[in-house]
Amino acid sequence: MCAAGILAVAAACNSGQKQNKEKDKTMTFDATVLSEEPVLDIKTDLGTIKVKLYKETPLHRDNFVKLASEGYYDGLLFHRVIDGFMIQAGDPLTKDPSKSAQYGTGGPGYTIPAEIIPGLTHKKGALAAARRGDAANPKRESSGSQFYIVQEPQTCAQLDGQYTVFGETISGFDVIDRIAAVETDGRDKPVKDIHIISIRPEI
Repeated sequence: MCAAGILAVAAACNSGQKQNKEKDKTMTFDATVLSEEPVLDIKTDLGTIKVKLYKETPLHRDNFVKLASEGYYDGLLFHRVIDGFMIQAGDPLTKDPSKSAQYGTGGPGYTIPAEIIPGLTHKKGALAAARRGDAANPKRESSGSQFYIVQEPQTCAQLDGQYTVFGETISGFDVIDRIAAVETDGRDKPVKDIHIISIRPEI
């Protein structure tokens, strides 16, 4: 698996009162009260993955917490799954089935400067930012929202020093394996949709 393939890691309420209630649920987290290495729960159809974000990558940490707290990831799909490699999510286009041919290209409209830190490697459960390949992205800037989680470190070792690793899994390794093992189509998309139910920081 070539490094350039990772983005490309190359996505009616009954009343206005209910709508406001749902909106409020996504705005109850304040990143300023979190620790330097916040823990977040990634709840999926197949279980929960608990991740810790690194203080050494503050741009990626703060962006991930902000998007998660706003409910940005709620309902998005794991749109790229490769058993023995990694699982990828975070594309807002995956909420629209009519755009399935474009899955993997969406984002919030901005990129994040690379924070590639020696020693933060693609170990089992590593949380890393997807990005466009070097030819189109020589500064290795990260996608504003897409991320991947390493299932098999041996096949991802070649990505060390190429992509920003900004966190690690602390529980839910079995969930990573379950997601990685699902049946996929020719574009590595799960045949049966796997949703992110929510991502929220632990307070």
